[in-house]
Amino acid sequence: MMTAETTVPGMKVVPKRDPIQTDRVQLMMTCLCDAFFDDAARASVECLEEAGCRVVCPPEQTCCGQAAYTSGDWETFRHVVRHVTAVFADPAPIVVPSGSCAAAMFHEAPIAFEGDPDLPRVQRLANRTWELADFLVNGLGIRSWRGRLDARIAVHDACHTRGTPTGPAMRTLLDGIDGLERVEFPDEDVCCGFGGVFSVSHPHISSRMGRRKVANVLSATPDLVVSADMSCLMHQRGIAEREGCAYPVRHLSQVLRDSMVTGS
Repeated sequence: MMTAETTVPGMKVVPKRDPIQTDRVQLMMTCLCDAFFDDAARASVECLEEAGCRVVCPPEQTCCGQAAYTSGDWETFRHVVRHVTAVFADPAPIVVPSGSCAAAMFHEAPIAFEGDPDLPRVQRLANRTWELADFLVNGLGIRSWRGRLDARIAVHDACHTRGTPTGPAMRTLLDGIDGLERVEFPDEDVCCGFGGVFSVSHPHISSRMGRRKVANVLSATPDLVVSADMSCLMHQRGIAEREGCAYPVRHLSQVLRDSMVTGS
């Protein structure tokens, strides 16, 4: 369990984690789960319950506000974060099935509130926020996952998870599934071009980066493309569909859930 400030090589510092003193967790479902990946939210609940957690989903939750932060609209971002702190006032851990949305809470939010009277409240929120894989491995100490899934998978790391424990935690869980084979592909560490508002402000660059990423992934002929971030999967799948390519994407939670079903 992480109980001290953890520095990971890269751009982020993971905050000091509050000790986990309850089996109750709060699921922050994210906008993408709400709009496009509802099954990833369901799978996240099933995975957390498999790990022994009682899951609550506050109905008033909306968005992490990351788009406002990355576009420079910090006033709007702070408004959204204040709403998040109110909705997730329960001291139980907050688990997010998205590395980028989790990082918006534990990394960007405290930066945006520097010098603000609400900083202590926001920092407490940051200390309780975990990305799903990070929570399962580093919060609960899970090192292997029950089940089996016979598939070759390509793993994509979202840029927003660099410098966080998400990538290693995701691989720890995937490598513990019987029958699963991770395949390498060229330039694995290169951005897919989504970048949230970057894909809107620079669509041509974003598309070219995405086409390169998709081609590199497909060169490894995986059965599934897996990530802890739905936004990257949405971007890559959309590009592949426009190119007429089959590109089966799965969020990490879906792979974990599916392996339980297959292996039962």
